[in-house]
Amino acid sequence: ILLVLCIVSGIAPISRSDWILENVLVVLTIGILWWSRRWLPLTTASVWLLFVFLVLHEIGSHYTYAKVPYDDWFESLTGRTFNSLFGWERNHYDRLIHFLFGFLLAVPIRELFLRLVRARGFTSYWLPVQMTMSWSAVYEVVEWLSILVFGGDLGAAFLGTQGDVWDAQKDMALAALGAACGVGFNVWRGARERPSRGTAIA
Repeated sequence: ILLVLCIVSGIAPISRSDWILENVLVVLTIGILWWSRRWLPLTTASVWLLFVFLVLHEIGSHYTYAKVPYDDWFESLTGRTFNSLFGWERNHYDRLIHFLFGFLLAVPIRELFLRLVRARGFTSYWLPVQMTMSWSAVYEVVEWLSILVFGGDLGAAFLGTQGDVWDAQKDMALAALGAACGVGFNVWRGARERPSRGTAIA
């Protein structure tokens, strides 16, 4: 399904070159999940969380993150723009995705730590936050390198700073906050109901 959505998002994207760059992540993720499906199968919950994140990423790859028309969509439904509710001028779709990177992937990352290194207790919740911060930092470095390699409009579209000199720091902070909220939600859920053996991570 994700591959089909990837193809659909590639129909007349705003920037073909940016769409290709953005979808390297999707192809690598699908490849890794397929390669590891037998010796490290993820729970259904984790697969769905990854799926939702990558679907939202596909929307960003089609429009480029800085030009996703969420304001137009919201205005067509409510009669006013979403940004006007908060006094925003910037397109914040990329910030949402950085937050959801941490929030949606907290469960899959924790699941990997539980299985691979048998993390338990507080450590099993803290490691996903640390991993999210690490991956976010690596991704920001990759974005910086893309500017050096590609430059021009393609590099700017992939970077998506929209003129904010603190864009990288804000993106990393939002990803960390998302991960903290994700593991916090799991702690809250685990306190309310005890999971049965072999179900999603609590």
